[in-house]
Amino acid sequence: MDELVTKIADATGLDAAAASGAIGIVLDFLRKEAPADKVAAMFSAMPGAEALADQAAASDTGGKPGGLMGALGGLMGGGGLMALAGKLTGAGLSMDQMQTLGRELFAFGREKAGEDAMGEVVASVPGLSQFV
Repeated sequence: MDELVTKIADATGLDAAAASGAIGIVLDFLRKEAPADKVAAMFSAMPGAEALADQAAASDTGGKPGGLMGALGGLMGGGGLMALAGKLTGAGLSMDQMQTLGRELFAFGREKAGEDAMGEVVASVPGLSQFV
């Protein structure tokens, strides 16, 4: 995962710790939203992915995400991509950084796990295909 953290840090301007945390937030989201077998296949092709997702889950206080994205998520039922955006906003990412994070993370996933595996993960989460 060091390779991915470096790519995302370079592409977004985040420091390595912030990039690692943001990756973990997205991976934890996928673990909760996508079918377990699809995520397991992705995680097995990306050593360290589960550890980052676990770190994000452990640091998640269960509170509502902050900022505009959190407010919008609350209006729309509080789940899915809006909740993810709220968590990433709370972690200090701008919308541009979130988009870059998504593109880089899923490109890395396609490289490691394959197009079919990543396509199944993306297809299983409503609306995700618009962002990756």
